[in-house]
Amino acid sequence: MKSVIALSLIASASAFAPASVPKTSTAVNAAIDDAFGVSIETGNKCPPLGREILKDAGPDAVKWFQNAEIKHGRIAMVATIGFLTQKLGVHFPLYLGPSGSNCFNPESSDAWLLSSTTGVTFSDIAAAAPLEAIKMVPNAGWFQIFIVAGWFECIAYNRQWAEGRAIPGDYGYDPLGFTKKEGGIESKEFESLRMKEIKNGRVAMMTIAGWVANEAIPGALPVWHP
Repeated sequence: MKSVIALSLIASASAFAPASVPKTSTAVNAAIDDAFGVSIETGNKCPPLGREILKDAGPDAVKWFQNAEIKHGRIAMVATIGFLTQKLGVHFPLYLGPSGSNCFNPESSDAWLLSSTTGVTFSDIAAAAPLEAIKMVPNAGWFQIFIVAGWFECIAYNRQWAEGRAIPGDYGYDPLGFTKKEGGIESKEFESLRMKEIKNGRVAMMTIAGWVANEAIPGALPVWHP
């Protein structure tokens, strides 16, 4: 009888015991530090902000963030080239026709219209500052960009999640054939190129952020900029 009463008291007490608070385990911390992209710049450990964001993340969540970083890095690298090209006045003929954007001479007496509604020509775009050029793109142009970006996102989602590709950033687009070499994108030899892409993407994201800030607020970036 005494043992029954004792067990009842223990059960009652445990019902009022505080629930254990989940904490980031050593194993999770190690998994975050071992994620591809963590390198010597941060002491081979995930930075504190990243660790806080990923503290309850599973492998799929870490993979999602890796894909997001790679996509943003690739876009930023293209953006820095586009910004620099526009800022320095380097332009190329559109479809080899009389676009008025011929190399360093954006003027043309036979410029093609970018938008018949707004009357903006490719010559106008060529002579504009980077942020002004963005404002001159008509709504139909932004709609086309949105459609292409959405189409690409569908392909990326299918390859990464439906097909279960193991390597973040592997979306099947490789016009130069880097991934067609022996071992493909999953080979150890390819890891160096993947890491270089991530690092260059990080630099590009900071660069385009600084350039755009300085373009919008002159003097905001107190170092060299185009």
